[in-house]
Amino acid sequence: MPVTALDPRTALVVIDLQQGIVSRPVAHVDDVVERTTALLAGFRERDLPVVLVNVAGTPSGRTDAGPAARTFPDGWTDLIPELDPRPGDLLVTKHCVSAFHGTGLAESLRERGVTQVVVTGVATGAGVESTARDAYDLGFHVTLPVDAMTDSDPDRHEYSVTRVFPRIAETGTTEDVLAVLRA
Repeated sequence: MPVTALDPRTALVVIDLQQGIVSRPVAHVDDVVERTTALLAGFRERDLPVVLVNVAGTPSGRTDAGPAARTFPDGWTDLIPELDPRPGDLLVTKHCVSAFHGTGLAESLRERGVTQVVVTGVATGAGVESTARDAYDLGFHVTLPVDAMTDSDPDRHEYSVTRVFPRIAETGTTEDVLAVLRA
């Protein structure tokens, strides 16, 4: 579905485009970076909030997948240079899957009058989906440009895009979002 509207105070939330993740084998990550930088330019041109998120740890709960890394090597959490962080950007470091859990992000966005978020990044079925779900549950309108996200598991990406996202967000493409921004 194409994106139909963006609220006057919509924020772009970029999930986990950081050195340690982007350097791993992730499908179409170069395309995701290119599309995300186009969105960054569009949001910054209009003085709309930009949130750059990295992950620096994991929750402590047990899973069937086994223990997750609790610490990462030097440089692993550094945002990729293409994001070009600016003084007005919100920088969020998370230790859970969602950018909202335990970070104060919802409060920071509300202080800025934000009522809608556009979420991009890695991984579709983890950080992007969890952040989008939490945003929806917190009452934000959510827009997901599905060509500006990816996952190391193509099936997980497809499931999120086709089964989960239509229930919590408007979905479309980067160009759909940019067209609404330009209108």
